[in-house]
Amino acid sequence: MVGRLRVGVVIGAHGVKGALRIKSFTADPLDLTRYGPLTTESGERWRLIGAKAGAKGVVTAQVDAIGDRETAEAKKGVTLFIDRDALPEAEEDEFYVTDLIGLKAWSLEGAELGTVTAVFDFGAGDVIEVKGEGGEWLLPFTRRVVPVVDLKAGRIVVDPPVMVEEEEAPHGE
Repeated sequence: MVGRLRVGVVIGAHGVKGALRIKSFTADPLDLTRYGPLTTESGERWRLIGAKAGAKGVVTAQVDAIGDRETAEAKKGVTLFIDRDALPEAEEDEFYVTDLIGLKAWSLEGAELGTVTAVFDFGAGDVIEVKGEGGEWLLPFTRRVVPVVDLKAGRIVVDPPVMVEEEEAPHGE
């Protein structure tokens, strides 16, 4: 399991008193304030004060160590993290993306396919990336394609969809 999770990034300053605009990577942008202090790459601990959610997952908040716009602007690009242990346990059949990264992927027949290296959300549902000696695959993260997720054993079982060869595919029918 990962020790810390990336939950946001500073995208700019707001106002003259040093408030920050933070792009949240959490489902509810205000969850940035829910799990305790945030940490930066350099280890600074930040507590967000007066956080307000805006459009497109952006949170505006003050940090006590930042009191002017110039200092806030200098923080642009700073990535914010929380400790993984601060998150509540996931419900049954729910998973934190970070817990899927690094799992071994096995076929239904028991062949090791590779390792889950990323999880993407392109808007139509999550997609997992599996890389192994036999190649690299992007697979829909659905119960049909990934019928088994065993976090304790560190593995998933995948049943990839059958790919239709180009010459077999119907043309405009």
